[in-house]
Amino acid sequence: MDRSASVAAVRITRPGRGRARSSLYRENREKFEMELQLKNTSTVDQHRPQQNALLAALSSEVCERLAKDLELVPLTLGQVLYESNETMSHAYFPIDCIVSLLYVMKNGESAEIAVVGNEGMIGIALFMGGDSTLSRAIVQNAGYAYRLKAQVLKDEFHAGGALTRLLLMFASALITQMVQTAACNRHHPVDQQLCRWMLLSLDRLPSTRISMTETLIGNMLGLKPADVKKVARALERAGLIQYDAGEITVLDRDGVAKRSCECYGVVKKESDRLLPLAVEISQMKH
Repeated sequence: MDRSASVAAVRITRPGRGRARSSLYRENREKFEMELQLKNTSTVDQHRPQQNALLAALSSEVCERLAKDLELVPLTLGQVLYESNETMSHAYFPIDCIVSLLYVMKNGESAEIAVVGNEGMIGIALFMGGDSTLSRAIVQNAGYAYRLKAQVLKDEFHAGGALTRLLLMFASALITQMVQTAACNRHHPVDQQLCRWMLLSLDRLPSTRISMTETLIGNMLGLKPADVKKVARALERAGLIQYDAGEITVLDRDGVAKRSCECYGVVKKESDRLLPLAVEISQMKH
């Protein structure tokens, strides 16, 4: 059974019609909206496991083995995939959404430690020796992901095949991002942090628009909504972005990159080195 045949066997949880999709999700995927309307095809035809770099790197044999267990699910803005210390029931492989990993303090305040898109997966604790983690996983940009039951992922990892190496490479890249984010949050000004965060988000999105709320952005960066607005307006006055209550459209990516600190470049270089297929998929989107 070849890869294309195995994809057709994937189970799918179908979302509701357009009314059930949030406007934020539709805006994040504006590049594809006209195509979806013209073709009028089903969700299963629009999404494939190979839109995730880790799944795309697997052989046809492995794809066939996993196909019956992969489930396509819609993820909405602000949806929590797991909480701190909560046992994970599934691993998630994003294809056109972004999931933020947050560390939440006892007083409820939080700060982002990493973002994950179609270059990776959510749930590294499942194969790193535990079933839970101290972080919270929350959807930063709505879209779709394939999910896999925790035990299926564990069995595949312990088999020691190709997926094992891919997961370990991704975990290494994710740890680099976490370390660099911690250093950035401590040593760099807020405008540079916001630029780093926007660049990492754009690498994982099909458009130049980041659809969120000021509260969610504040949770990511450890800022109050008013402070988020202040920094975003400064970037808007500089002609780098267009901003409207959490809705960010990047007008000058090169300018944002120049305004950012070195942390974005460090994270991207290491991710590109460890996950080269993610680079190819990103280039195909833009």
